[in-house]
Amino acid sequence: MPRPFLTASWRDVLLLNWRIDPQLLQPHLPIGTELDSFQGRHYVSLVGFRFLNMAVRGVPALGHRDFPEVNLRFYVRREVAGQMRRGVVFFRGMTPHRMVEWVARCCYNEPYQTLPMRYEVNDRHTGYEWQQGNHWSGMAVEASGEWHDPNPESIDAFFIEHYWGYNRQRDGTTMEYKVTHPKWQVRLAKFIRFDLDLAKLYGPEWEEILAGEPKLVVLAEGSEVSVYHGRRI
Repeated sequence: MPRPFLTASWRDVLLLNWRIDPQLLQPHLPIGTELDSFQGRHYVSLVGFRFLNMAVRGVPALGHRDFPEVNLRFYVRREVAGQMRRGVVFFRGMTPHRMVEWVARCCYNEPYQTLPMRYEVNDRHTGYEWQQGNHWSGMAVEASGEWHDPNPESIDAFFIEHYWGYNRQRDGTTMEYKVTHPKWQVRLAKFIRFDLDLAKLYGPEWEEILAGEPKLVVLAEGSEVSVYHGRRI
């Protein structure tokens, strides 16, 4: 295995998930991939987590060691040599640090933006917030029970066990990159908050797609991760 481009810990991973008409995702599908689904149903996820101990090419990113990130993503797959690679495609990520946005855009052409952000995480509460104008928007859940391994065939496992990233490059080709981490444990969580200006963040079409409460909530413990250099496919 080559040396990773980026290492970090992703902790307290909160996923709010909505079912979506797959026809709405087709225009965003990178060349060489196909939509992934769970029991024939397609989803988009708004994902928040704590980004800890980041290092780029083995060099610690001083001043960027503990911060939140939020991204909106959907799920794809690609068959290679008879094996299925399951991955994600990002619509847009949010970070409080311009350096993180720069790395994501320049090295992977991932659509990130910089906003003021904050989080609150304790034994029962996990929440992430970002500032739009003078207003703080956010999402949060209340957790209960113990951390446990999800059933490998469950929808929880579907959401958290995608180990590849795909995105469309400026010339229309597709970049593929690998993300490795141990299997994550999950915990029961109850949705308690979701408010944001969807039109301003993602465009007016998302106001209808993400209207109302999410269909499913997943809270994962997270772990250390390694992100590898991308390659064109």
